Amino acid sequence: MRLQFVLSQIGNGLRRNMAMAVSVVLVTFISLTFVGAAVLLQMQVGNMKDEWYDRVEVSIYLCPPDSSVPACAGGEATEQQVEQLQDVLTSDSLSPYVEEVFLETKEQAFEAFQERFGDQDWAQRITVDQMQQSLRVSLVDPELYQVVADEVAGRDGVEEVIDQRSILEPLFLVLNRATVLAAGLAAVMIVAAVLLITTTIRLSAMSRSRETSIMRLVGASNFFIQLPFMLEGAIAALLGAVLASTGLWLGVRSIIENWLAESVRWVNFVNTGDVLVVAPLLVAIGIVLAAISSLVSLSRYTKV
Repeated sequence: MRLQFVLSQIGNGLRRNMAMAVSVVLVTFISLTFVGAAVLLQMQVGNMKDEWYDRVEVSIYLCPPDSSVPACAGGEATEQQVEQLQDVLTSDSLSPYVEEVFLETKEQAFEAFQERFGDQDWAQRITVDQMQQSLRVSLVDPELYQVVADEVAGRDGVEEVIDQRSILEPLFLVLNRATVLAAGLAAVMIVAAVLLITTTIRLSAMSRSRETSIMRLVGASNFFIQLPFMLEGAIAALLGAVLASTGLWLGVRSIIENWLAESVRWVNFVNTGDVLVVAPLLVAIGIVLAAISSLVSLSRYTKV
């Protein structure tokens, strides 16, 4: 009987405030969609860092014959200079930072160049002699690139030191800023959702003030009186969370898996499995929103 009464009260409250309940669902849906998008963006950044940072190398380009860099005043890097650089990179002082050192010859550089650009007309005019030798250094920790760069930069035979991580950082910066933007919009929409849920509960409590007074007179507990109002907000927020999870799943499925992942195969994109991991978080946030709104409203408007 008690369960039937609570369910009937929930049904009456939702019918009386249908427009507000729908608004709560929609606002919760939008806000949690932004929350989920922010989480998925940060997961994407993490995936890319885990995958690409392990492959990041420090490229030490050796002096070509016609370089204007002061360290290349003696012309093209000699075998002795190359050996000295290799000794520095494999020394005890750099061994905690350097994992592997590989010398890329002109022939190897030309082969890699042709594999990448060989189908273009202008690339057919490039010769082996125009290629540049380089030392490719794999790091134990790519974040400590500067330690290796400081040791070799400016030495005889070194024209330029390039950290491949610098190529990736602008992309990660854009993704991180998109995450911050999504999180900011989510925060604004969450505040709006809390206010709407609070208003919905308040209107529902005011419209049933007579029933509340009767229940209080016959000795009903505070929890029993407040429960229908709490569940109304929880149901609306839960529906918003389910819609947000469904929207994110469909978006990732259609845009990421069926389009981007097929077109850009070298990127490890987030997938629908990641959305399923995020979905319980969105449901939990929706429930917390309803709980906060209930605490704000019920003690005042049910007067118990």
